[in-house]
Amino acid sequence: MSKKRNYRRLLFVFLIADIIAAGTMGYKEVKDSIPDTLYVRSGNEDGISKMLDNPLVTYPETLNVADSGTYRIPCSLLGVVPLKDVKVETVEEKWVSVCGMPIGLYMDTQGVLIVDTGEIIGSDGIPCEPAANIAKSGDYILQVDGEAVNSKKDLISRIHDCGGKPVTLLVKRGEEEVPISIDPVMGEDQEYKLGIWVRDNTQGIGTLTYVEEDGSYGALGHGISDTDTGELLDIAGGELYQAQIVSVLKGTKGNPGELSGYIDYDDSKRIGTIDSNTEKGIFGSVGDGCMYKLPLTSMEVGYKQEVETGEAQILADLEGEVKAYQVNITDIYRDQADTNKAFAIQVTDPELLAATGGIVQGMSGSPIVQNGKLIGAVTHVFVQDSTKGYGIFIEKMLED
Repeated sequence: MSKKRNYRRLLFVFLIADIIAAGTMGYKEVKDSIPDTLYVRSGNEDGISKMLDNPLVTYPETLNVADSGTYRIPCSLLGVVPLKDVKVETVEEKWVSVCGMPIGLYMDTQGVLIVDTGEIIGSDGIPCEPAANIAKSGDYILQVDGEAVNSKKDLISRIHDCGGKPVTLLVKRGEEEVPISIDPVMGEDQEYKLGIWVRDNTQGIGTLTYVEEDGSYGALGHGISDTDTGELLDIAGGELYQAQIVSVLKGTKGNPGELSGYIDYDDSKRIGTIDSNTEKGIFGSVGDGCMYKLPLTSMEVGYKQEVETGEAQILADLEGEVKAYQVNITDIYRDQADTNKAFAIQVTDPELLAATGGIVQGMSGSPIVQNGKLIGAVTHVFVQDSTKGYGIFIEKMLED
């Protein structure tokens, strides 16, 4: 009897644990479905109820509104369990200049990025790994023996001059600055080495999404990560250049394809600066007198509560001219509204499908237009289906 009783108790404990786990997951799912911030036009507050349309979510019918037009809506689960406060900002109509042109990117890292550690064959013919378990992939070297380094050339020069003595590197590891010490090894070529693979810059091609009246711009809709570490690059700055698409590798199942382009790093082709690299895109300023180089169209901004499933267009330049191509918005992920995977799109345009197979690398940042308003930008392609991809709400890019 005691065994049966213990067995029932165990089943009861498991049942309670499952109920608690399910309740916790359900609570999180409902909470994540509520946006942190809502932008509404004065006199057009209907979008609030649309974004908070969930039978499990309740919020008060009356609120104290601040003079600034900014207020918070406390949301709760069935009127009992607090979920979060939604910040609501009343805004006027906002217009930006929409682009869609391919751009060349050149960025310098903040310090010298350690991509990996590796083996060195010493001058005695014995292999060794002097940086193993000391340096880490993703570290940024800021100083060598107390002196700043800004490039691979600086780093190589300092190691060459160390005379074989232990070298102290100040590295940025996450949000911390950490000193590490490595004993250099003389290689077969009679040069001192630390056994680290490093990078100090990156280049690539993307799409310019929009330019604001003051010359500030947003592009890509996602940040640029290092191809080896997968980490978002910590940049010291960079330059934006005109780019020309020279070939298209069509996307297929398992292979998203890409736009191959030519970047002319001549000063006459320079468009502006890259000031920041974030999860929502790259941002900076178009240079004085460079606006004429860009194919810009003034367009009103559409906020996330105005986005709906159905027909839309993406703007892209494959052959020297920005064109509009038909797509469908198939899903809107309210629980991911603050990310760069906020809604799903599927390419339906026969011309674009014939040229690219759908969405390809290099189209990140292509503006997405619906009902005559700029609502977002292309950010990702589905690896197993290149006709499909994700977009970011344009308001998230405009927050930077």
